[in-house]
Amino acid sequence: MTRLSAVLPGNPPTPHRRMGRRGAFWASASVLALVLWSSGAPSTLYPIYAAQWGLSPLIVTTVFASYPLTLLAVLPIFGNLSDRFGRRRVMIAGVALIAASALVFAIAPNVAFLFAGRVLQGAGAGLAMGAGTAALMENNTSNSPRFASSMATVATATGLTLALIVSGTLAQFVPMPLFWSYIVLLILSFASIAALMRAPDDKPVHAQRWRPQAPSVPRGIRRRFSIATMSVTLAYCVGAIFLSLGAHMIAQFTHAGNTAVVGVLLGCSAAAIGITALFLSRVPAYASVWAGAALTILSLALMTAASTFGSITLFLGWCIVGGIAYSFTFTGGLGLINQAAPARHRGATLSLLYLIAYALQAGTAIGVGALATAGTLGAAVGIAALALAGLSASLIILMIVDIKQRRAVPNPSPNLPKHT
Repeated sequence: MTRLSAVLPGNPPTPHRRMGRRGAFWASASVLALVLWSSGAPSTLYPIYAAQWGLSPLIVTTVFASYPLTLLAVLPIFGNLSDRFGRRRVMIAGVALIAASALVFAIAPNVAFLFAGRVLQGAGAGLAMGAGTAALMENNTSNSPRFASSMATVATATGLTLALIVSGTLAQFVPMPLFWSYIVLLILSFASIAALMRAPDDKPVHAQRWRPQAPSVPRGIRRRFSIATMSVTLAYCVGAIFLSLGAHMIAQFTHAGNTAVVGVLLGCSAAAIGITALFLSRVPAYASVWAGAALTILSLALMTAASTFGSITLFLGWCIVGGIAYSFTFTGGLGLINQAAPARHRGATLSLLYLIAYALQAGTAIGVGALATAGTLGAAVGIAALALAGLSASLIILMIVDIKQRRAVPNPSPNLPKHT
C-alpha cells in the first residue's frame, strides 16, 4: 500500500525521485557558476598571500597560471568523457575536485598548497565546464534554442562576480581571511553535488567505449566551429586584459587611489555581461557574433583612449562596453556550437573550443604582462588593442566568407541552418 501511494498523482516526491529537465538545466547552470566562482575565489587574496609568505610577483602569477595550464592538459585528454559516461557523472567528478581544492586552499600552510589547489581547480573546471555547457543546452526547455547559451553567459558572469565580492568582503571584515572564502566555496560545491545527484541519469545507452582522443571537430562544421571559437576566444582575451591589468590601469592612468572606486568600475563590467546576456536569448547566434565583434573594436578604442587621456569616464565606458561585447561574443559563440555540433560529439567539441580559448587567453595575459614589464603599460595596452582589433576583423571576414558560401549551397546541412 505504501509503495502504491508513493507513485499516485498528487503525492509529494520521495527523496530519491529524480528532478525533471528543468531542474537538470538549473543544476547545470549552477555548475558553470561554481567553476567561475572557484577560478575567482583566490584573486582578491593573492596580495595577502604575498605579504604573509614573502612571495614575489613571479611566484604569484605562476600560481595563477597553473589553473589554465591544467585546463590545457585536461581538456584534450578528458574533453569527450561526458559523451561516454554522461554529463551528470562528469560534472559531479569535476565539482568534487573543486571541493577538494577548497579544502587545500583553506588549510594551506605554504605556497606549494596554492599550486596544488589551483591544479585541482583547473582539473575540476576541465571536467565540469564542457559537460555543464552541453547539459545546459540539452536540457533547455525554453522555446528559444538560444536561451541555453544566454544562461551559460549569465551563470559564468554571476559566479565570477559573486566570488570577487564575497571573497573580498570576507577578507576585509572577517577574521582568518584566507579560510572563510574557501569554506563558502566548499559548501556551494556540496550543494551543487546534491542537486546533480537528483538530476536525470543521462548516460548514453549506445555510447562507444571511452578512450583519450586527440582534439577534433566533426566533419561539416569546421568553419562554423572556427567562427564560434574565434568569438569565444575574443571574449576571453579581452577579459584577460581586464582581469589581470584593469585595476592597475585605472590606478596608474587616472590616479584613482580609492579601491572602492576601482572595484565599482570593474564590477560594472561583470554586471554588464550578466545583464546583457538576459536579453540575448531571442538574438540569433550569428547576429550576436556580428554585434560582439563590432562592439569589441569599440571597447578596445575606448580602452586605448582611456589609457591615453587618463579619463575615468572613458574607463567606465570601456568597462561597460567591454562587458556588453563579452556577453555578445561569448553567447553567440556557444549558440553556434549548439546549432552545429552533433549531440554525440558536443562535449568533445565544446571542450576543444574551451581549450583553444584558454590557451590564447593565457598567451594574451602573459604577452601583455611581458610587454608592460619590458616597456610601459601604455605601450602594452596599445599593442594589445591593435592585436585584438585584428582578431575582431578576422572574425568578421570569416563570417562574410561563411555567409557567401552558405548562400551558394541550396540545401545546407540540417545542423547548419541557413538563417541563424
